[in-house]
Amino acid sequence: MLGANHISTRTGQIVEGRRETMKLGQLITGMSHCQISGDPEQPINGLAYDSRQVKPGNLFVALRGHERDGHDYLGDALERGAMALVGESFLGIGENVTKVRVDDSREALSRLSIQFYNHPFDGLNLIGITGTNGKTTTSYLLESILTSAGAKPGVVGTINYRYSGKSHPAPVTTPESLDLMRFLREMADDGVTDVIMEVSSHALDQKRTKGCPFKVAIFTNFSRDHLDYHHTMENYFRSKSLLFSDLLRNGQSKKNIAILNMDDPKGVELAALTQAEIMTYGLREVCDVGAESIASDKAGLKGDLITPQGKRTFQSPLIGEINVYNILAASAAAIALDIDLDSVVEGIERLERVPGRLEPVRNKRGLTIVVDYAHTPDALLKALRDVRPFVKGKLITVFGCGGDRDKGKRPEMGRVAGEHSDLVFITSDNPRREEPMSIIGQIEKGTQESGMKRVGGSSNHRSKTLGYIMEVDRETAIRQAISEADIEDFVLIAGKGHEDYQIVGRERRHFDDREVAASAAQ
Repeated sequence: MLGANHISTRTGQIVEGRRETMKLGQLITGMSHCQISGDPEQPINGLAYDSRQVKPGNLFVALRGHERDGHDYLGDALERGAMALVGESFLGIGENVTKVRVDDSREALSRLSIQFYNHPFDGLNLIGITGTNGKTTTSYLLESILTSAGAKPGVVGTINYRYSGKSHPAPVTTPESLDLMRFLREMADDGVTDVIMEVSSHALDQKRTKGCPFKVAIFTNFSRDHLDYHHTMENYFRSKSLLFSDLLRNGQSKKNIAILNMDDPKGVELAALTQAEIMTYGLREVCDVGAESIASDKAGLKGDLITPQGKRTFQSPLIGEINVYNILAASAAAIALDIDLDSVVEGIERLERVPGRLEPVRNKRGLTIVVDYAHTPDALLKALRDVRPFVKGKLITVFGCGGDRDKGKRPEMGRVAGEHSDLVFITSDNPRREEPMSIIGQIEKGTQESGMKRVGGSSNHRSKTLGYIMEVDRETAIRQAISEADIEDFVLIAGKGHEDYQIVGRERRHFDDREVAASAAQ
């Protein structure tokens, strides 16, 4: 029986009005390379991939994770009431248990979730955004444009998952396939027309979006990130490219369109990989969507948007060249969705801010303080270059690098900060289980290579303080940086952006760069 789905996103469990049962045989319909052992008539009332979340009557799917293997918890799932198991192997599991053996548990979870939630994307326009930087801002811009055009968009992204005025915290950029299908079902039942999804490289590699029929896929840019997971840039790009190589004409009446940044060399490679229609954007090449007469200051951007529908002047409170590209990406996607140019410009202009993306911090001293999520060498470089023209005095940068993540980018970020800042505070980000001073020391090597010299603590001669300062406590570093700033200086606090927490060891504590900065500039 199929009801109006309502999902408790806080617990991750279906709490009312759902498909009450579905036979196992129905669930695995259409799944290739699977072998069932046991009763296909078993009634299944829910799916789970975490044994701790198993409820009586559930189907448990064992996933191989980065640190843990769900196959080690098959017994635990049975003890909690799992009706049947899905996995790649079943060592130690008795013959009297209903099992479905598959070649790839992650792909199986995606297929099972789609079936259980009755193909929730049917009737939705799915828009996927991937790339190293710019995904979140592009999603906010496109959401604003769609709203201006009278659509009812939902968003799955880094900051939150939201639709119809509802917002849920995002533990990861792209949720696991089961959680994703729950959200899509809830959105579809609420009348959402378009879903904008930030699609991470982890999600693509782990097949979380496998089977999602994206109508539009957007590529923002490509640079170093997540090498702690992917190990090489080649693997990282291969994961990103899956969004486009899978974007095929698949018998649907709707066409598929790839939106590609042709100012990035990887845009050309993606154009050769995809079988979808292509719409290009950029500033330095002849593209379908571009811009000219761009003017930028601390108040925002303005210029002329060039599209196949014609040319329109636009203004935006967003700052920097990176946001010109984000505007072009969102505009191209909107045009691919047949949205009129007036609605495109209206949507661009009505978006006032994006949390933690070159976000100004209002303060009583009238200082120019901006918080940004830049946590890669390329993102930090772009942020510093974008704000440099607005700096009349010193450019003061506060940043760190996350622990238990790609160590190779740390000296690179230190070098970028040293080459493009006047005063740098090297501090902690989310150190996690690493020693914070060890992380800072690795960053320092790159800062020294830039030629920047280490200086002492806070100075009474603020305008003359140049160099870098190491301060392990992030709040102290932010406060010192702001104490060093004069009215003509520019303070960039980078790395954490919208995050309102800091992870030290295994403890997650409240910490918001914006709150600290505003308090320090009283």
